Amino acid sequence: MIDNPRSPRVRAVAKLAKRSAREETGLFLVEGPQSVSEALAFHPEHVVELFVAAPSLDRHAHLVRAAGEAGIAAETVTDAVLDAMADTVTPQGILATCRQLPVTVAELVARKPRLVAILEEVRDPGNAGTIIRAADAVGADGVILTGNSVDAYNPKVVRSTTGSIFHVPVAQKATLGEALAAVRGAGLQALAADVKGADLPRVRDALAAPTAWVFGNEARGLEDDQLRLVDRVVKLPIYGRAESLNLATAASVCLYESAFAQRA
Repeated sequence: MIDNPRSPRVRAVAKLAKRSAREETGLFLVEGPQSVSEALAFHPEHVVELFVAAPSLDRHAHLVRAAGEAGIAAETVTDAVLDAMADTVTPQGILATCRQLPVTVAELVARKPRLVAILEEVRDPGNAGTIIRAADAVGADGVILTGNSVDAYNPKVVRSTTGSIFHVPVAQKATLGEALAAVRGAGLQALAADVKGADLPRVRDALAAPTAWVFGNEARGLEDDQLRLVDRVVKLPIYGRAESLNLATAASVCLYESAFAQRA
């Protein structure tokens, strides 16, 4: 059992909360039973280490067995050690370190996608993770984070995806222009979600075509020069008294509208 919260091994895991450590090692932190379960089910070859707090062994016995079947030995740790490793204030008794699943924009579009989400300068980890989760739910073919968007392997992003990070290809380190050129080259139309656009119900007829949706920064949205790069600008009408919609909520609606149209 690992019982020293200050040991080098524990500190190495804790450092994965920092982007510099993730980039240096190619690893990321996966916390909680749902995310660990998805990692073991879909990419067990990427799971490097599994840590379970001793008081939680019975509760997570099925995950320990699944790990063992994949050739991964679970390490038992004290609650104090798990607290030191985890990014959350109240960890759920289990976490893993995993190798990242890098994919380039070129590799993503080579798979002939029909629905893609592009996040331009999206900084909030909760928003980014929720959009990745929504993209997974609608059956989208990938997500591209452009500009200075939050790192897809930020622990808060990973938690917000609740395991969808292991289902949907996520590309990073591209500019918006590069991403748009790639998806257009693959035959997708580019739609931007922005308050300056036409009401979405008026453009539903266009949504059955292969589409890349562009979602901008939470505070600024998309700049005019960025909006000129897309084929059409669309907004969600507000019928009630709400001032606006949260970015992740709006993105989920847009992605579902495309999924409905494409699967009609």
